[in-house]
Amino acid sequence: MQTMKQLPFDAILQARLSRRSVVSAAAASVGLAACARIPTKGDAAQPPKPFTSVAPRTDDALVLADGYRYNIVARWGDSLVPGTADFDTRVMSGTDWLTAEAVDAQHRRFGTNCDAVQYYPLVSGRAARGLVCVNHEYFSGEMVWPGHRGVGMKAEDRKAWMEKHPHAVAFMQAAHGVSVIELQREAKGWERDPASRFTRRITANTPMEISGPARGHPLMRTKADPAGVRVLGTFANCSAGKTPWGTYLTSEENVDDYFAGGRTLREQGTDSALREANRRFQLRENSFYGWDFQDPRFHVANEPNEPLRFGWMVEIDPHDPTSVPRKRTALGRMQHEGANSVVGRTGHVVAYMGDDDKFEYIYKFVTRDRFDPQNPAANRDLLDHGTLYAARFDADGTGVWLPLVQDENGPLNSRTGFANQGDVVIKARAAADLLGATPMDRPEDVEPSPITGRIYIPCTKTEDRAPAEGVDQWQGRDVDVGVNAANPRPDNLSGHIIEIHESGDDATATKFEWNVFLLAGNPAAGRFIVDAADLAPGKLSGQDTYYAGYAKREEVSELHCPDNLGIDPSGRLWVVTDSDHRGHPNNGCYVVPTEGPERGRLRQLASGPVGCEVCGCEFTPDGRTLFLSIQHPGEGGTLDKPRSNWPDGNGLPARASLVAIEREDGGAV
Repeated sequence: MQTMKQLPFDAILQARLSRRSVVSAAAASVGLAACARIPTKGDAAQPPKPFTSVAPRTDDALVLADGYRYNIVARWGDSLVPGTADFDTRVMSGTDWLTAEAVDAQHRRFGTNCDAVQYYPLVSGRAARGLVCVNHEYFSGEMVWPGHRGVGMKAEDRKAWMEKHPHAVAFMQAAHGVSVIELQREAKGWERDPASRFTRRITANTPMEISGPARGHPLMRTKADPAGVRVLGTFANCSAGKTPWGTYLTSEENVDDYFAGGRTLREQGTDSALREANRRFQLRENSFYGWDFQDPRFHVANEPNEPLRFGWMVEIDPHDPTSVPRKRTALGRMQHEGANSVVGRTGHVVAYMGDDDKFEYIYKFVTRDRFDPQNPAANRDLLDHGTLYAARFDADGTGVWLPLVQDENGPLNSRTGFANQGDVVIKARAAADLLGATPMDRPEDVEPSPITGRIYIPCTKTEDRAPAEGVDQWQGRDVDVGVNAANPRPDNLSGHIIEIHESGDDATATKFEWNVFLLAGNPAAGRFIVDAADLAPGKLSGQDTYYAGYAKREEVSELHCPDNLGIDPSGRLWVVTDSDHRGHPNNGCYVVPTEGPERGRLRQLASGPVGCEVCGCEFTPDGRTLFLSIQHPGEGGTLDKPRSNWPDGNGLPARASLVAIEREDGGAV
């Protein structure tokens, strides 16, 4: 590393680009499909047609490029089963409806603030009927209840509100988690099958198994579960992934928002192991949602270990509604952003993950055992055994996957606080610190391409990336917040995307090469960079943009805060965004080629309604349907003073919704 610092960055970058061009040419001659996900038989897609980009917008509508249409698949409160009515949003002018009966009905209705989407055809090679799994990340109380002020309420005001509404927490918990729905493509769009035997709601109180290295660990034990093997529920479910054997991986992200007593635990707690376990995943003193006022397990004074039972990847079998979800602790505890998986050349499965917080890390997990497509039972517990890695990005465009493995002869040993692998996965962030992983600008939904084998990492943003070296305190440790080669832009309010090429085109490799694929932003503002040699840290402003070397700035759409990603059957990269709208247009959905003469030419397909985040980005195998989640439309307003009434209009409250987008001519999206 000292040698690297003595070399001019331009020289390092030029050498890296020269080496990459040779490697890319060699890889193209043999194909990169070995890193691909296991494809669905017969899912060949039509080639997509070009479209004219949507211009940046600020109006309260879901606007698509000409030639496209959408239909609402499910809105928050829509019934998923016969015998339960859709929620009537006209009652929301008061709170008299917030009863035990409303809680019971919410267990059979589509949840709130939908996020990740994954699609599973029910018949191999037939895309027109299948299951979707949809995450429900969090609850926007200010958009549901008059007088509620959301996460910004003072603790005493929240407590008083909860005392007046004794069913509030149970209702919120029932609106969290995951929905499993069966869908059928019809002439006018996609319809739910309310009679499907697969329909399922998983909530914040659904019983789950704890599996992997943290199962039974002393820090996972509670009064209700003294063995540390079972837990109630999942929440803060953000991005997701699917396994080659057809299960759903839902991620627990901002779980620290749900628990109270964090500062007291840090300052007055006497259990050193517990304090250390929470040091790098710090809890709030006052929770955002007030569940602790009605459910004692959400205050650490009552259940000090309960928060450690969240922050995991959860595996759900959508094809078996009686199956018990499992928290796969071998994949580490963090603010998870999905776990997108591929099968490596050796047959081992690899899951890529981001930790969505400022100055956190990128991870992957490689299974100990091989995937067996002929024996589904053999794949049941593949995610319980393997190696968790964190990524280090070096300035010369190479990188290393650092193994987070307990070893008394290595850095992760009992003397450094890691007496067993359970300690490692519970304190995955601290383990990655010790090994020297690279802190990133909020790494999100890491997406491997089944076409090229390249891996794409959106880093949403951070306004706290400094232009020069400097140490600051973030999440319980000192970190250098200055720019570096993998995070080269200070005041990175628009985010960027990294591209990784695994050594030998094998996802199980421990080394890789990388480059900056996009520096997002407004291509009409600042420098529009075409030469990658100009991406030197310390020489960029927060307004400079780069779109994989594409040279025609007038043909590139404006992009801010890339979040979830998807790959369509033709291999194009799709990006959905999560900007907080400060000086930015509405969030949207974009597509960009990763190869050929149009590599980097990003175009906008959709613009979402006011205040929303666009999530999901999942395709049917034939490429004819794109599923998106429109999350928290109207954010920034309240039920009393709304900013949006999408999708129902007519002055009705805004509702998060799952939508299906298709071309009007029936071709590939």
